[in-house]
Amino acid sequence: MALKPVVLALSRSGEATAHRVAEVLGAQVHGRAERVDVAAVFFDNALDHVRDLFAARVPVVGVCASGILIRAVAPLLSDKTKEPPIVSVSDDGAVVVPLLGGHRGANRLASDIANALDSVAAVTTAGDVALGVSLDEPPAGYRLANPEDAKPVMAALLGGAGAKITDETLPGLILTAGDGVEICVTEAPISGGPTRMVYHPQRYVLGLGCARNANAEDVWRLLSETLHEAGLAPGALAAVATIDLKADEPAIIAAAARLGVPLRVFTANELESEAGRLENPSEVVFAEVGCHGVSEGAALATAGPDATLSIPKRKSATATCAVARAPKPILALPGRSRGKLSVVGIGPGQASWRTPEVSRLVAEADELVGYGLYIDLLGPLAIGKDRSDFPLGGEEDRCRYALEQAGKGRNVALVCSGDAGIYAMGALVFELLDRGPDALGVSDAARRVEVVCSPGVSALQGAAARAGAPLGHDFCAISLSDLLTPREDIVKRLKAAAEGDFVIAFYNPVSKRRRTLLAEARDILLQHRPGDTPVMLASSLGRPEEDVRYRRLDALEVDDVDMLTVVLVGSSQSRLAQLGEGPRMFTPRGYARKIDGDLSDG
Repeated sequence: MALKPVVLALSRSGEATAHRVAEVLGAQVHGRAERVDVAAVFFDNALDHVRDLFAARVPVVGVCASGILIRAVAPLLSDKTKEPPIVSVSDDGAVVVPLLGGHRGANRLASDIANALDSVAAVTTAGDVALGVSLDEPPAGYRLANPEDAKPVMAALLGGAGAKITDETLPGLILTAGDGVEICVTEAPISGGPTRMVYHPQRYVLGLGCARNANAEDVWRLLSETLHEAGLAPGALAAVATIDLKADEPAIIAAAARLGVPLRVFTANELESEAGRLENPSEVVFAEVGCHGVSEGAALATAGPDATLSIPKRKSATATCAVARAPKPILALPGRSRGKLSVVGIGPGQASWRTPEVSRLVAEADELVGYGLYIDLLGPLAIGKDRSDFPLGGEEDRCRYALEQAGKGRNVALVCSGDAGIYAMGALVFELLDRGPDALGVSDAARRVEVVCSPGVSALQGAAARAGAPLGHDFCAISLSDLLTPREDIVKRLKAAAEGDFVIAFYNPVSKRRRTLLAEARDILLQHRPGDTPVMLASSLGRPEEDVRYRRLDALEVDDVDMLTVVLVGSSQSRLAQLGEGPRMFTPRGYARKIDGDLSDG
């Protein structure tokens, strides 16, 4: 369960219970407006609110009837391995029912709540009931080596087969002794099977160092040979660790991803504090990076003060690695992550037009950065998160701040409307990264972060959907703002698009200061297409104040448009059809000509 749960209170009769549950979980209470008195967040529609949280993979504990939660998430059910826990609690707290995600934390969540409330957890998952734990969701600090064999092993145990435990015990497991199944808890690389489950206690940390742009396969070969010679299973690793200067090193990032463990990084000063525990301190390394050892120091720093080096530094031509062992499975990792910046487009504004991936990235973020209105449009996903609001016109400061915060190891979401790569912050983020610190770019730490771009529904797509299908043939988008683009370049593009007979989406058509380019664009277009060419004006798409209207091109007036309006101008072939639900704009692609040609050929 990567995200903190949200506790829902739908009525005053369950409000006290919701707050008790929230206190136990360290979570927020979200309450139904006008039916709950105290909550961190209020919502109007419970079904929509639950769907938004579920789509973002946020665990939900609803103090309400189970049916409400089931009806809310039913349309979104698809992959039980990715769905977050959903738990219902009766208003009086007497019964706690894990509805979804039993093997992804819901059973454990329900048990924790029931223990705190002195109530009953209605856990129905067979493995949890009979065995004390679910074999495919081992306790924290243990990793299952062969999850594909969990089903036949659990079936055998539930069918009465006895089991034997080898090497170590798995916390919480209740078994009947026998020889039908083997539960092996070991640090060694042992193979599992349909009668043997293998669990690795994650007591080890792999420290890595390498030359810049070292070959990823060479690094992987070094660490694989090291683990093999030591008789250590990769599954016994809790993390890969290195110096922060290598946070963006592709070979190290690839190694952590391939092992399926987190990457932790440390400053040179932090690693130097481990110098007294190193077996192979190096003055050469100190002169180069400021600490006497990267791989040994990083492994020890992550594994903790009671850890020892189980595998001292080993070297290849381009890399070093070392392994430290903690006395117990590692549950908390010191150091920091690489840092992540998610550049997300939330669409025009309404939650139903926001992609599940964007919702997930926002939910996972530690901090939200953006124009305040856009963050507000996230609704419940923004509540309780650190947020940094920037005004319009502060775009470069906004992007630089987001990158620098990620450079500190934080998970940051840079929130944009529409699609972040279309007239939004995506391009500026990469421009700052490309400039470098000497050209008013960003720091080296910021340049080492992970940058993820997630698509959103752009304003032109939203407008086109409301219109019908005006983008059914070739189209282009032109910004009429001359704040960043010279006016002569905009006019040149207008003339080219007009001559090419493209459907055109105008972004930033006017502002309080800019009032002339839209009229000039209209006059240029009228030289190449009819006066009755349909024009769609769409304002505040996806929001309660949404307004969609149509004009003829020759009747388009600047005062019809404001800065929140997207202007879609049809090509010479675009049509405005009068249908039962009102006018619908479309641009034929030529199917009628194709059909006519096919018939004549026949």
